[in-house]
Amino acid sequence: MRIIYMGTPDFAVPSLEILVQNGYKVVGVVTAPDKPAGRGLKVQESEVKQAARRLNLPIFQPTNLKDPDFQAELKALNAHLQIVVAFRMLPEAVWNMPPLGTLNLHASLLPQYRGAAPINWAIINGEKETGLTTFFLQHQIDTGDIILQEKEAIQEDDTAGTLYDRLKIKGAELILKTVRLIEKGDYTLQKQIIKDPESLKPAPKIFTEHTFINFRRKGEDILNFMRGLAPYPMARMRLNDKAYKVFEADFIEDDAPSELMMGEFRTDGKSFLHIRIPDGYLAIQQLQAEGKKKMSISEFLRGNKL
Repeated sequence: MRIIYMGTPDFAVPSLEILVQNGYKVVGVVTAPDKPAGRGLKVQESEVKQAARRLNLPIFQPTNLKDPDFQAELKALNAHLQIVVAFRMLPEAVWNMPPLGTLNLHASLLPQYRGAAPINWAIINGEKETGLTTFFLQHQIDTGDIILQEKEAIQEDDTAGTLYDRLKIKGAELILKTVRLIEKGDYTLQKQIIKDPESLKPAPKIFTEHTFINFRRKGEDILNFMRGLAPYPMARMRLNDKAYKVFEADFIEDDAPSELMMGEFRTDGKSFLHIRIPDGYLAIQQLQAEGKKKMSISEFLRGNKL
C-alpha cells in the first residue's frame, strides 16, 4: 500500500515513524514550507520535515495546496491512501485523490471538540476524559465518518503539554491500527451522530487575546484555564497596564465579604499578591513580563511598586 503522509509539528512525528518502522511504503511527505522563527529569524524546518529526512522519504513543501503543479506531483505518486496528522485544511481535489481516501487523526472524541485546539479546550473546560479519533475527511472540518476512537483520562495535574505528549504517542498507535484495518478492508464506519447540537463543545484556535484570565470566574475554572494554556501560549493577566504571563498561581478559597471588587488585588508589597475572584483569591506565585525572565512573586514585588 502506497501512502502519502501530511503533517507539520512534532505531534505528527510518531505517527510517521511508526508507519515506516512497520514496513509501510510512504511515497511522499507533505509538510509546511520552511520559515524564519525565533529572535534571530533563522529559517527553520518543520519537525515532520526533519523526521522525513532522517527516514530518507521524499519531501514536498507546497505554498499553495491548490496549485495544479503540486496536485500533478501528488497524483504521480499513485498513492492508495493519504494520512493527515496536524496539517492544514485540504482542498477536495487533494483529499479526494487516493482510491482508499484520506484519513485524519484528531485529538478528541469526535464530534466533541472539533477545531484546531482540542487538547487545550478539553482541559480548559474541566473535562475528565478526552481521546483520539481517526476518520475519513469530508467537506466540513472534523465531520467525516469515524474509523476508530480511543479514550484517554485527563489527570488532575495534566497541562496541555503533558496531555499532548501522551496523545501523540497513543495517536501513532491508533494510526497504525487504523491503517492495518484499511489494508485488510476490515472496518465499519460510524457516522458522527449529533442528537443535540447545543451540546457540542468547539475547539477553535487560541489567539493571544483569548489568553487573559477572567477574574469573574471561580478559582477552579481559572486553574483549569491556566493548565489548558500551559506550557504554550500561557495564561496572562494585566497589572499597571502591562501584560504578564502567569506561570504559577494558587487558589485561596474565601467566601467572607470583601471590600475588593473582582480583579482588584491585595499585597504586602513584599511576599504576596492576591487577586479577588468570586469564591476567594488567586495567589500569584510566578509570572513573566514580555521580554523578561520568569520571576517569583517576591522578586517581582521587590522591583515593582503596585
